[in-house]
Amino acid sequence: MQNAWREGNRFTLLPEATRFLPAMFEAVSTARRYVLVELYLMESGELADQVSDALIEAAQRGVCVCLLLDGYGSMGLSSHDRQRLKQGGVQLRFFNPIGLHSLALNLSRDHRKIVVIDGELAFTGGFGAVDEFLNAWYEIALRIEGPVVADWELLFRRLWHSRLTRTERGDGRQQALPERREPQALANGVPGRAMSARGYRYQAIRHSLHYRVSQVNERLWLCTPYFVPTFALRRRLVRAARRGIDVRLLLPGAKHDHPSVRFAGQRFYHTMLKAGVRIFEFQPTFIHAKFVLADEWVSIGSCNFDHWNLHWNLEANQEVVDPQLAADVCELFERNFAASQEVDAATWAARPWGQRAREWIYGVLDAMVTRLK
Repeated sequence: MQNAWREGNRFTLLPEATRFLPAMFEAVSTARRYVLVELYLMESGELADQVSDALIEAAQRGVCVCLLLDGYGSMGLSSHDRQRLKQGGVQLRFFNPIGLHSLALNLSRDHRKIVVIDGELAFTGGFGAVDEFLNAWYEIALRIEGPVVADWELLFRRLWHSRLTRTERGDGRQQALPERREPQALANGVPGRAMSARGYRYQAIRHSLHYRVSQVNERLWLCTPYFVPTFALRRRLVRAARRGIDVRLLLPGAKHDHPSVRFAGQRFYHTMLKAGVRIFEFQPTFIHAKFVLADEWVSIGSCNFDHWNLHWNLEANQEVVDPQLAADVCELFERNFAASQEVDAATWAARPWGQRAREWIYGVLDAMVTRLK
């Protein structure tokens, strides 16, 4: 059943690329049957070469390797690199390549990040195969074992066979997926569920977050790189803070890949701060991670919880209820809060007019884009 809670799982938090990239490469290197990879971003460069090397090595030792990329997010992957993957035995497909069809169809993107190894192990998070993840962007991932891996694999398989998924023109090879393998429940495992979303048509991730915000008892900490939340989420965050919940937002600071989005989101700071929400802007690098902690409930994955993601994109998050993982995520948040600058309510209220003007301009543009949807 879709979005069902599964018992008997194990989850390992992998903060920063120095931990999750080696873990993924090791998993691919030990695969015996199949490797399924689904990414939004893949661009030619050092990390894409490393990913390609690992996948080709697996394919050449007889492992079935399937790589599904978003048609827009992979436009930076050169023809040479695409040919190298295919000649190395990797089955390659693209979701919804940009075309001359409707604008709305072009805007629908696959933003999910899924890696499945032999039906036994999976990874998810906000990662991609672009060089920024090596040193310029802060990201995290989650290692997944147990019955819920089957749900991540099912998400991949359904999109691989979608009518919007294509091989490259001229590539007539038969591309069959391997037979599925069912993962076993683990002793002393914990409950988890794979949550998916398909734009405005199916927003289970959003509804689940709204429910958690409304039911939380002690703390609600949320990290997102693109803080342009819907009115419904803003209202729930404010209400939670006003009833005494420890509500904190971990957001990017001045180091941002889309500064205009940061300014558009800052127009909501005043209302949040006034209600008692604490806002921390991460200083070392651009923080690209997306994770939420609500008491002992954790959500980690691809969803940014902004207007654009919720309306257009395919998304997927792993939800977990586990005291140990919650403690690990809490510690991660606290380390990142310490590396952030907290926004002071009084100082923010006295911010200069130049800052206010940027918020207004980009806020208007964001509102216009939202209405176009």
